[in-house]
Amino acid sequence: MSTRRNLVIASVALNVFLAGALAGGAVWIRSGKPGQGYSLEAAGSRLPHQERVLFRKALRDVRRESRQVILDGQQARREAADLLRQPVLDTTALSAALERARNADITVRTRLEQRIVEFATAGSAADRAVLADGLARRAGPPPTAEPKKSP
Repeated sequence: MSTRRNLVIASVALNVFLAGALAGGAVWIRSGKPGQGYSLEAAGSRLPHQERVLFRKALRDVRRESRQVILDGQQARREAADLLRQPVLDTTALSAALERARNADITVRTRLEQRIVEFATAGSAADRAVLADGLARRAGPPPTAEPKKSP
């Protein structure tokens, strides 16, 4: 009887775990935010199939061409993390590492944006409207004007 009871308890625990994992996965998928990559890439997610394929290929090409810059940025972030772990903080070295990481990010972002400009220039007005809607959607709602505080 003890073995059967242990099996039932283990089965219930496993089922509760699996139900939680399924519910969590459903929420994660429905939120649509994780795994969508850069908002620039997500902006093209509603393009017609052929244009979407070309758009993603263009962005993938930029990332491939920028591989060394991306690796340099990652290395700079690792160096910054290592510096933060040191017993005595070298603020100059930390600032320099963070600046290298930031510059790498800006370089890659600039290249991606330029490729999007080139893609949009060659595309139709309808495709540009889809990209605009995607960028606006990813930017979130416009900020509301704060009411003026009375003196």
